[in-house]
Amino acid sequence: MPQRGVGSGLRVAAWVLVPLGLVLALGNIGYFLTNYQGATVMSEAMEPTYRPGDRLAIERIDAGEIRRGDVVLVHVPDRYQGRPVLQRVIGMGGDHVVCDGNRITVSGKPVDEPYVMRGEVNPTTGPYDVQVPDGRLFLLGDHRANSNDSRFFLDEQSGSVAASAVLGRVQKGFTAPAVWVTLGVFGIVLTLVGIGLGIGGYTAGRSARRPLAAVPPWPAV
Repeated sequence: MPQRGVGSGLRVAAWVLVPLGLVLALGNIGYFLTNYQGATVMSEAMEPTYRPGDRLAIERIDAGEIRRGDVVLVHVPDRYQGRPVLQRVIGMGGDHVVCDGNRITVSGKPVDEPYVMRGEVNPTTGPYDVQVPDGRLFLLGDHRANSNDSRFFLDEQSGSVAASAVLGRVQKGFTAPAVWVTLGVFGIVLTLVGIGLGIGGYTAGRSARRPLAAVPPWPAV
């Protein structure tokens, strides 16, 4: 009699693991790809915070989510040879940004900048006093002596760039993106394991159902 139960447990496990794996893989990896992008630091302008070769996760955000102090990836077609660059948000629309060469104030409040390279607040350029237009951002690099930032475009709307030019914000640490990617990879593994179990169950079931070959009778002596 065929053993109908042979392989059924493997097939049941496959029916559970494959859908679960697909949900984890498509859901988590899809979420990461939709909300984040990877970027590699190509210049020294954000040292010592980020160095050339560093891999960063860039969180896609709306202009209304930008905050002072954020490090953003910004694309300004008529600057930086059309390449996206990393810079830090110092001032936002309506802010009064003043630098006397030794410190920066935003709307009268001193800005604490522990991230600046060797404490160089404003090397290579003179003092400036600007009002940031609405909907725009005043951006600086952390390595002020090696950053082509808003200070060098003061005659173009106070050096500011449109908030809409921001492609995303640097995710501090890879904790959240890493969790999503890890779960997505785990989902792929579950899917492959489930497929393997399903194939194994199908094969075992077919083998159990295959009729035995008839044994010929002994020849008469």
